[in-house]
Amino acid sequence: MSESTDPASAADQIAAGYAFTGPALELGALLWDGACLPDRQIRIPLSMLNRHGLVAGATGTGKTKTLQLIAEQLSAGGVPVFLADVKGDVCGISAPGTPGERIAERAKEVAQEWEATGFPSEFYSLGGIGPGIPLRATVTSFGPVLMSKVLQLNQTQEQSLGLIFHYADSKGLELIDLKDLRAVVAFLVSDQGKAELKGIGGLSTVTAGVILRALTAFEQQGAAEFFGEPEFDTGEFLRTAADGRGVVSVLELPAVQDKPQLFSTFLMWLLADLYTDLPEVGDLERPKLVFFFDEAHLLFNGASKAFLESITQTVRLIRSKGIGVFFVTQTPKDVPADVLAQLGNRVQHALRAFTPDDAKALKATVKTFPNSPYDLEELLTGLGTGEAVITVLSEKGAPTPVAATRLRAPQSLMGPIDAAALDTAVKSSPLYARYAQAVDRESAYEKISAEQAAAEAAAEAAAARAAAEKQAEKDAKEAAKGARGAPKPEPSLAEQVVGSGLFRSLARSVGTQLGREISRSIFGTAKRRR
Repeated sequence: MSESTDPASAADQIAAGYAFTGPALELGALLWDGACLPDRQIRIPLSMLNRHGLVAGATGTGKTKTLQLIAEQLSAGGVPVFLADVKGDVCGISAPGTPGERIAERAKEVAQEWEATGFPSEFYSLGGIGPGIPLRATVTSFGPVLMSKVLQLNQTQEQSLGLIFHYADSKGLELIDLKDLRAVVAFLVSDQGKAELKGIGGLSTVTAGVILRALTAFEQQGAAEFFGEPEFDTGEFLRTAADGRGVVSVLELPAVQDKPQLFSTFLMWLLADLYTDLPEVGDLERPKLVFFFDEAHLLFNGASKAFLESITQTVRLIRSKGIGVFFVTQTPKDVPADVLAQLGNRVQHALRAFTPDDAKALKATVKTFPNSPYDLEELLTGLGTGEAVITVLSEKGAPTPVAATRLRAPQSLMGPIDAAALDTAVKSSPLYARYAQAVDRESAYEKISAEQAAAEAAAEAAAARAAAEKQAEKDAKEAAKGARGAPKPEPSLAEQVVGSGLFRSLARSVGTQLGREISRSIFGTAKRRR
């Protein structure tokens, strides 16, 4: 494995790179020449967790357990954590682990004082689908870039959707749910609404049709549940428990794992909302939150240029808000280079090289690591479950030496908790009453429908009045031919309706209620009002 002529010296040099003075997370013990060295511990400084990271590896190599291990220690150190639970087995972090022979053996190998411990946890679900406190976003808050991603629109259609959002924003018009967005799109290509976009570019009926069909398909997949009120306040993720430990927020996704575009994009909304809402704090001794972005490759698949640019910018800037982000995926090549370059902490589990594509991915992964005394191609294909190649940022921000590591065992339950226990935990949370019940207040759909109904009624009344006026005029002419100089009649009701414009009235009424134009962040998400 090693290319060094002095193995002991090389191992000492690697271990010296992890001898930090400040608070650090204990990851495991150094592996060298096939032996586990429990006196040489591999660690990551707590202050560097907001410099982001990557946990990668083939299926079944232990990525989920690594997340659990890191999350436990963050919680114990007073740092809140967000985890996406795609397969349903991370919820065990709330319960003490089960002692056993394998656990005891692993603990001895890596010099770990293992003690069964559960950690304070909250459980969430997207829109209330599956167990958990419902997470919802308004369409206005979600924004055009993220909405285009979940609707799978092309660049032209994405630009048109951006125009629709811009129009709604400029009128101070909130879009609460999908039917609000549908109503505005339909209005803007109607005879009454076409004039509204002339000054800023039109919306073709073809593009509007594509967007409306995409919305219909999206709703048929059950996605309407994810949009609405009460909108979730991502500040809930920053809480600590009464004993000072960080709360672990677990988003339960098994019920929607067949909707990867949706849940991966929704995770990005959560992150973007945190970025928009939090103040600048610079470098902290410990992060405000560490956000684990599981199945990260789903986020980047089919992403538009605007979407990728927004991700890159958000990841780069959110560090100064005290937020650390870890992307979790199979290989580093799943993450765009501009994003990967910002991930200073790396935990790489085993990779397979069964096919030419696998071999190519392996070589690409090796090139992303600093120079090392290990033969990384050989090492990465030979790692066992619960072993990884690690390099992190030191307290001074420099990369540490590459270290093959046998990881510690999580102290919480490595598997799902009982469904009844999960349900009890969800419903006993103080947040459940706040977010469980959906609210459908008056918004764009209702206002447009009401205005259209009023306009139709006014048009009918105007037509009746016009007919009556015509008959009266005819009668007057017969009764008093030659009458001149009569005062000009007031504009008819029909003229008043046409002159005012349907949506001008709507926009004024909504603008009065909301108070001001909606503003947006770099990701196109709406800035939250406090």
